Amino acid sequence: MEFSLSGLKVMVIDDSNTIRKTAETLLTKAGCEVITATDGFDSLAKIADCEPDVIFVDIMMPRLDGYQTCALIKNNKQFRHTPVIMLSSKDGLFDKAKGRIVGADDYLTKPFSKNELFQALERYAPREMADSVEPPEE
Repeated sequence: MEFSLSGLKVMVIDDSNTIRKTAETLLTKAGCEVITATDGFDSLAKIADCEPDVIFVDIMMPRLDGYQTCALIKNNKQFRHTPVIMLSSKDGLFDKAKGRIVGADDYLTKPFSKNELFQALERYAPREMADSVEPPEE
């Protein structure tokens, strides 16, 4: 059975076209509605318009980095409970700790696998969505 997260709205904020396209392809196949943004500034209006259920945000981006973007999301009353998962090519404790300080819910190291992406969604999708999640085939 294919992993299904039908109707889940997921935002992927990353300045890497490859990461955005990879995540978008995997998530779309699982039934998600995917919104992408190239940096923090690009994402802010889209978040307000689309109200995603889960947000993945790269740490290292031009103009507004992932930490700043996460802090802005978490300081907004409307979106403070929206799960934000940081994406980074660094696997350091400092980066993870800094992510927690600004309110990130989790941290994925790039390149992430399909399973890691889906496990994060399973952990942070709204409960009514996660209850219908079927594990991916190996």
